[in-house]
Amino acid sequence: MIWRRMALIFLVLVGLSAVLAPKVAPYSYSEQFRDSPNAPPGGKFLLGTDDMGRDRFSRLLYATAVSVTLAPAAAALSVLLALVVCAFHGRVLSGLTTIGMSIPWMFLFIILRAELPLNTAPEVSVVLTFALMGVAGWAGPARVLSGSIREMMEAGWMLHARSAGIARWRIAAVYAWPHLRSVAAAQFRALAPAYVLAEASLGLLGLGVAEPVPSWGNLLRDLQHPDMVRENPALLAPLVLLMLCLLALEAFSVRESVQ
Repeated sequence: MIWRRMALIFLVLVGLSAVLAPKVAPYSYSEQFRDSPNAPPGGKFLLGTDDMGRDRFSRLLYATAVSVTLAPAAAALSVLLALVVCAFHGRVLSGLTTIGMSIPWMFLFIILRAELPLNTAPEVSVVLTFALMGVAGWAGPARVLSGSIREMMEAGWMLHARSAGIARWRIAAVYAWPHLRSVAAAQFRALAPAYVLAEASLGLLGLGVAEPVPSWGNLLRDLQHPDMVRENPALLAPLVLLMLCLLALEAFSVRESVQ
């Protein structure tokens, strides 16, 4: 119980820092201090500055806002699309999910992301990155949800409701949705951290959120230079925060499932 509480407190603090990033961050994520490039951590710059003189701490707060806000939004989009697809029955649903699961979405996503014009606005790249994740990730949740739907269709209470002449919309809203809600929530909890990691992977390849907008992905690109990390261990801050968030989500989810 204590680990779950600690995980919840940590996630709440991270969420608050994401929501309040414009007020908490000492500087804008794009503000440059050209007289202080690659400055070490100190009083003015808590985590130092990057090679363009931008405050790393401020960029980390804004990156947290981007990743923590949009990854769950993309997960919600995937689950919503899965529920819409599950409105179809039989071979249509089976065929759609089979196609969706067989397509190498990551490679397709990399191709589509790489085809964006170089002058694409950074804000547009943010939305497109997570929107494409949401659209591409519906097949997995759809397969799980369709299995739950098949079980419900054969349940005694469902057969009784249908034989009693209850309208389909009422069966779906009053009887079926409470059963599907927990399954949909579980899929959402599984997809949200997966999309955070996916964006981080794309950011390392330079195909995630475009500069100057920060995200955990493009901040991790500094780790590709071991000499810089040795000189300034504060470069590990995005990785440490990412790992702590994933561990907190895992601890929270595991304790919740046990209960």
